[in-house]
Amino acid sequence: MSVALVSLAGRLRQLLGSENVLDAHSELVVYECDGFTVAKNAPDIAVFPRSAEDVAQIVQSCRKYDVPFLPRGAGTSLAGGCLPVGGGVMIVLTRMREILEVHLRDRYAIVEPGVVNAWLNRHLAGTGFHYAPDPSSQGACTIGGNVATNSGGPHTLKYGVTTNHVLGLEMVTSEGEIVRLGGPTEDPHGIDLVGTMVGSEGTLGIVTRIWVRLTRNPQGVRTMLAIFESVDEATRSISEIIGAGIIPAALEMMDQGIVVALEEAFHFGFPLDAEAILLIEVDGLEAGLDQQRDQVMEICNQNGAREVQLAATEKERQELWKCRKRAFGAIGRLSSSFCTQDGVVPRTQLPHIFRKIREISAKHDIRIVNVFHAGDGNLHPILLFDERSPEEVQRVLEASKAILGECIACGGSVTGEHGIGVEKISYMNKLFSESDLEVMERLRSALNPHGRLSPGKMLPTAGACGMEQVHPGRRAAL
Repeated sequence: MSVALVSLAGRLRQLLGSENVLDAHSELVVYECDGFTVAKNAPDIAVFPRSAEDVAQIVQSCRKYDVPFLPRGAGTSLAGGCLPVGGGVMIVLTRMREILEVHLRDRYAIVEPGVVNAWLNRHLAGTGFHYAPDPSSQGACTIGGNVATNSGGPHTLKYGVTTNHVLGLEMVTSEGEIVRLGGPTEDPHGIDLVGTMVGSEGTLGIVTRIWVRLTRNPQGVRTMLAIFESVDEATRSISEIIGAGIIPAALEMMDQGIVVALEEAFHFGFPLDAEAILLIEVDGLEAGLDQQRDQVMEICNQNGAREVQLAATEKERQELWKCRKRAFGAIGRLSSSFCTQDGVVPRTQLPHIFRKIREISAKHDIRIVNVFHAGDGNLHPILLFDERSPEEVQRVLEASKAILGECIACGGSVTGEHGIGVEKISYMNKLFSESDLEVMERLRSALNPHGRLSPGKMLPTAGACGMEQVHPGRRAAL
């Protein structure tokens, strides 16, 4: 460790206490990657602030010693957003986990960034309100991390992604100042700086407090499970449901590979020979819900559904959602390692992209299973491999590149909710023009002028080049 880092570690211990500072490599290995395990690099120091003032002092200290730094939540990012490119200080926000205020009449709550997504809804149980964004990892991911990547989830088809539910932010700038953007009012005046921050992946500031919008619980819910003999039949049903003017609260699809893994792990009673399963939910006022339910079931049956099941009770509904939420946890039965991609295509292109994924799977000899937010065309192909084999890792990277390239060719994007991180920097030039990227870089430079905050992330001009420039001497699975 350099003299500057040793001095910085000593300074941070004075500020935070020794129990909140880690600098032994054996302790830092756990922070060498997030949910994107293909690239790994440990930070030089990890710190655990408990307040915005702590974060500000950490940033000011990093500035004094000219050391890069980045924020981290629960580490569930799937694009390397928490990878400490070049080392430096990792600011772990999981000890800032208080639900500070709840205002039901004004429909907002104030939370710290380390609050786990599911905790807020458990806190709101019985109030008649909930926090709508519900990533599949909501039992582990933090709201601060959701803000960083503008996370989605099954119910964002109707209710929108994280940015639609964030009213205001408190953040620490790259220079160590505490500032507030927006607040509890619905329509703040001026430039939408809150919208700029949400989805910026920790490259413009470190969020320390969040004002979130609360949504009234729907009066009624109808949840269905449709079983199909083919993926084409399922994807046609998806397009026709949306085309009929129905906006489901959620419209999720799982293919045979995921269904087999779930059945082996949890015994939900799914048919193992079904190629695709749709989980469909409509909600809102009771008046008209039965009509929507019947229309959805008719569309599925007309497209060849083997069976359409209706959850008759809340317990049955929760069981159906449990199977969807546990999909990623079941993958461990299929493979020792997996890489989850995150592409978006127009809904009408779903049959095409599925055929291409199958072709790519065969070409690169990589098994791929699929679970995704079908209603808005947000794909999550899951590539199964053994990270101990460099040759398999390389084939995974090539297959991922082919899938994301096809998403772009279909008129889509390379991310819907996982972000760019380090994984997808090379695609930014394909998605945006030089002038677009220049504007983004000018904004980043204005708020992060010395480039110490989250270097090597999101933009091709962001100093380092993501996975290709991890800290010398450290392990990268590339």
